[in-house]
Amino acid sequence: MDISTGTRASNAERDKVVRLLARHLEDGRIDLAEYDERTAQVYKTTTKDDLQLVLTDLPKLSKEPAGQKASAARIPIWQKIEGTSWLGVSLLVLAIWGAISLSVGEFTYPWPIWVIGPWGAVLVFRMLTGWESGRCASPLR
Repeated sequence: MDISTGTRASNAERDKVVRLLARHLEDGRIDLAEYDERTAQVYKTTTKDDLQLVLTDLPKLSKEPAGQKASAARIPIWQKIEGTSWLGVSLLVLAIWGAISLSVGEFTYPWPIWVIGPWGAVLVFRMLTGWESGRCASPLR
């Protein structure tokens, strides 16, 4: 005896809805806070009908984003956020180093390279190899 009102949703269907929400976020239809709320709602959902309720006020999207040739070539939004964070912190530590050097009257030890270099190298490595983005073949699978 089935007591639920709809067909149960799978993890793959939930992931598909989250990817659609990410595209709406990239297009500016929803902001980051609303994206977080809707994503949490998606993962709490048990039926397919409830999954569709998350997308009811958003327009239907084509299978492939406009202007993109392949979805594998797109930079994921989380990598864009991390790159922007790296750039902001890099500029901040360079400004601090510059202010210290200016106040002392000579160039001090270039300590910002220890913030900018390793962090940037990790971001470049992850972007080029597809690490943590699903494009990298895992030996455990």
